[in-house]
Amino acid sequence: MAVKPTGRAKGGHAAAASMSKKALKDRAKKAAAARWSGDIRQATHGDDDHPLRIGDIEIPCYVLDDETRVLSQRGVIGGLGMSSGSGGGGADRLTAFLTTKSISPFVSNNLSVLMNEPIRFRHSGGGKPAYGYPATIIADICDAVLAARKAGALLKHQEHIADRCELLVRGFARVGIIALVDEATGFQRDRAKDSLSRILEAFIAKELQPWLRTFPADFYQEMFRLRGMEYPNDTVQRPRYFGMLTNNIVYDRLAPGVLDELKQVNPKHESGRRKHKYFQWLTTNVGYPKLREHIGSVVTIMKLSNDWYDFKAKLDRLHPPYGKPTQLTMDFAEDEQDSGKGL
Repeated sequence: MAVKPTGRAKGGHAAAASMSKKALKDRAKKAAAARWSGDIRQATHGDDDHPLRIGDIEIPCYVLDDETRVLSQRGVIGGLGMSSGSGGGGADRLTAFLTTKSISPFVSNNLSVLMNEPIRFRHSGGGKPAYGYPATIIADICDAVLAARKAGALLKHQEHIADRCELLVRGFARVGIIALVDEATGFQRDRAKDSLSRILEAFIAKELQPWLRTFPADFYQEMFRLRGMEYPNDTVQRPRYFGMLTNNIVYDRLAPGVLDELKQVNPKHESGRRKHKYFQWLTTNVGYPKLREHIGSVVTIMKLSNDWYDFKAKLDRLHPPYGKPTQLTMDFAEDEQDSGKGL
């Protein structure tokens, strides 16, 4: 059943529906011409060394000569928790996401225009032209995604983006009210230059912990390679037994008793799944940094190994498990195939 557009998206769809095919075609041509035209704006403030920082996220930002605040394409993608895609096209990646059946009914006409007409500008320090969007586009995208979630239209693999959007909206609202108070009281003249950024970072860094990408893509790509399996680029699903492999090569080797304790505080539900990821229960000052350090070492060992046996031999020598045998054996589920040579 088709989802009806709501809010500002109604106006956009109504306007598009009232336009003739020729008018729609002309609008598309105009958008494409604007996108690839030779018109290059000039940034007067901002550089890559001073991005907007939100937790671990960095979004390059600039102010143009007409005072337009701009965020880089790649920064917007990263800020929303989206992958850049294999093709590396920022505008294409965002457009593809916003034109999916689950999101497009909630996209306003104004947002559609902004997506199709990215701003081409040159940094104040010179160099090659870059592409960006008005800074408020993040709020517009968040509105569309959260409206889609409210209507129950989101696909499962899009839910993490909605979580990120909710987090950003809450963070921006807090910083916005603080900025208004500072302006009204005159404190904006005396506050530190990066105080608002630090307030936003402190709030979002704490809230963002459950959604941080703790295990890099390289970890799973190398695991597939070492198991002699083809890495799937079109899905995030992995064989279920990869969880047991991860427990053995990661959590069993962090510190004595860590995995057993994590299983106790994060038990399985009737569905057989755990409510949280193990890393969400680690302490932020010791446990989580240690985990990131260990994963980095594991990935390096993976890349230096020829196959699973070679990897396990190196891993057992450098990071032996605490109180458990180094050889992990288990049975496969009947519906799973694996071309590796043992576990």
